[in-house]
Amino acid sequence: MCPNCRAFISNADRVCPYCEFELAPPPRGVVHPKRKWGEGRLPSWIPQAQSTTFIILTANLGLFAATAVMSRSIDIDGQTLWLFGAKHPPSILGYGEYWRLITAGFLHGDLIHILMNSWAFWDLGAQVEDALGTPRYLSVYTFSIITGFLASTMFSGSLSVGASGAIFGLIGAMIAAGMRAGTAMGEEVKQHYTRWAIYGLVFSLFMGRIDHACHVGGLAGGFALSYLAGLPSTFDNTKEKIWRIVSYLCLVLVGGAFLQWFLWFSKVTRN
Repeated sequence: MCPNCRAFISNADRVCPYCEFELAPPPRGVVHPKRKWGEGRLPSWIPQAQSTTFIILTANLGLFAATAVMSRSIDIDGQTLWLFGAKHPPSILGYGEYWRLITAGFLHGDLIHILMNSWAFWDLGAQVEDALGTPRYLSVYTFSIITGFLASTMFSGSLSVGASGAIFGLIGAMIAAGMRAGTAMGEEVKQHYTRWAIYGLVFSLFMGRIDHACHVGGLAGGFALSYLAGLPSTFDNTKEKIWRIVSYLCLVLVGGAFLQWFLWFSKVTRN
């Protein structure tokens, strides 16, 4: 992103093609610049820009494998999904199991469900992380899971799982980023991801067992947080440090939700 006009540009550009601002070349003698979190620690066949996305997908696949083993089928039954933390309004509203608003976003109901979400998330996640940076990316992803399943809890009484609310949240984040950029390239980004959102929402209308409230809630949550966060700065200023702290808090929140689930799961299965 150009530090002068805030337009989206290529990493290879030395001069911004929009405002002709001369970009600073890499410092001499720097052979190994400071790596981003997760960069260079994965196998060579995994694109480094997708390292965070790969970790999230691995968690999703691991939990799907665990539920498939307990369910003894790749078409996971409702009881197993409930035991692993699916969104269940009576449990959330009646028993205060609010951690389900997070754990449900890492579960999937069957093989087609997780394959479709993984396929959409693989490219989208890398694009969002590259445009917004890892702190905003993780913050939007976590917040969209919560807003998606919160909307689902309010408008749907059925059991629900899946990463699609977070995926729509990432789409919403890119729409907001395009709007905040205020450039021709930003307008193209906004229009591109707006089409993604429309196609996704319309396509889901023709499929069964789709949690539409979760999709809309995730889209709205991702858009709102990304618009509030604004575009990442080239410099490590106070704003960027704040969003790093927010992303750490999101990781703690996710870890705390799964810890609460584990303690609950241990108690329920023991009884």
